Amino acid sequence: FLIEIFSPHCLSRYCFVFALGYLTVCQITRVYIFDYGQYSADFSGPMMIITQKITSLAFEIHDGMFRKNEDLTPSQRCLAVRRMPSLLEYLSYNCNFMGILAGPLCSYKDYITFIEGRSYQLQQSEANGKEDTKYDQTDPSPNIAVAQKLLICGLSLLFHMTITKTLPVEYNIDDNFRATASWPVRFFYLYVSLMAARPKYYFAWTLADAINNAAGFGFRGYDKNGVTRWDLISNLRIQQIEFSTSFKMFLDNWNIQTALWLKRVCYERATFSPTIQTFILSAIWHGVYPGYYLTFLTGVLMTLAARAIRNNIRHYFVESPAVKLCYDIVTWMATQAAISYTVVPFVLLSVKPSFTFYSSCYFCLHIASILVLLVFPLKRTQKGSKKHESVQPVWSRKLEEESLLQKNNYSTTNNSFSQKQEITCRYQALKQ
Repeated sequence: FLIEIFSPHCLSRYCFVFALGYLTVCQITRVYIFDYGQYSADFSGPMMIITQKITSLAFEIHDGMFRKNEDLTPSQRCLAVRRMPSLLEYLSYNCNFMGILAGPLCSYKDYITFIEGRSYQLQQSEANGKEDTKYDQTDPSPNIAVAQKLLICGLSLLFHMTITKTLPVEYNIDDNFRATASWPVRFFYLYVSLMAARPKYYFAWTLADAINNAAGFGFRGYDKNGVTRWDLISNLRIQQIEFSTSFKMFLDNWNIQTALWLKRVCYERATFSPTIQTFILSAIWHGVYPGYYLTFLTGVLMTLAARAIRNNIRHYFVESPAVKLCYDIVTWMATQAAISYTVVPFVLLSVKPSFTFYSSCYFCLHIASILVLLVFPLKRTQKGSKKHESVQPVWSRKLEEESLLQKNNYSTTNNSFSQKQEITCRYQALKQ
């Protein structure tokens, strides 16, 4: 209704405030009326996904129908919606059976491309950047990808049902454990208990991805060897998560579609302190438990401190392979410790147990992060094109030039020429 009655230049703000506000009311009702402190499968989970879809589409319509093409980043150009969706298209995007329960989020244009049967027309791109002729297959099979993801689901569920139960996160604040265990033992248990808590997310997100793939959605084209890729809307990369060597690397591979949503609706559009605003929005979207806010506010400190360290000292350790290996091992250990320390309140949910944990650690990583920010200069994000370069992947210059040449040339009738340009643009962007 808001999309229909408001003009494109302001509908994104109204839709964002209304959808996020309604979600917050739902979260308050669930937490403080029904089941405080309990994880349950209820209406708020699907509502979180629908909130992402509503706000994403509102900003994409705003970009496509109000903003000038040259003011958009390359990804905004590719995702911009140039005509108002019909009611059927809108409801189908928000409420389709594949992603209604657990998502993951997908862009409106990716979904419509799939519904119209154009998602298999993506062109292969060789390593040298030259486009080759598209493959003859019109219906690539998702069977192998689905089978692999179901195997991951089974292993994750088995791990969660066996190991996780024996390593509860709550044991980190047990009085006897804190009084008798040494610091190395406590940090080791902190790491393994939080690592054991992750497989339930691996199970849920991988299963949701497999469901979409089984329906034919999620095809991302072919790699240079002609192998199909079914990771268009994948929500995590387990290997990169477990072996991440920086706070950013962990966040980039964890809940990927939500991270992209936060970047597109907040980080890229924030006029000041984009990192802080993005973490606050993430906390509001997750819910109203105090532990969420403690985690994401701590995450702000960790992110800024990790960025400062990386910008100021990393270049000293990348010349020699042996030295870089040692650097990677140290940063992996530091990253896992920082992630585990940060997300404890996210699991404990309440203020008292969260502060019990942090006080037992003497707020050591909070203090260390503040000291790092005081010692090392933090580069400011610049406005304009430099800002876009800092938050966007490295896009090819050819894609940029082609996008500019297509300014305001999108037809509402979706003729075949515009479809091919749109598909090529989207695939190249995702490939990068």
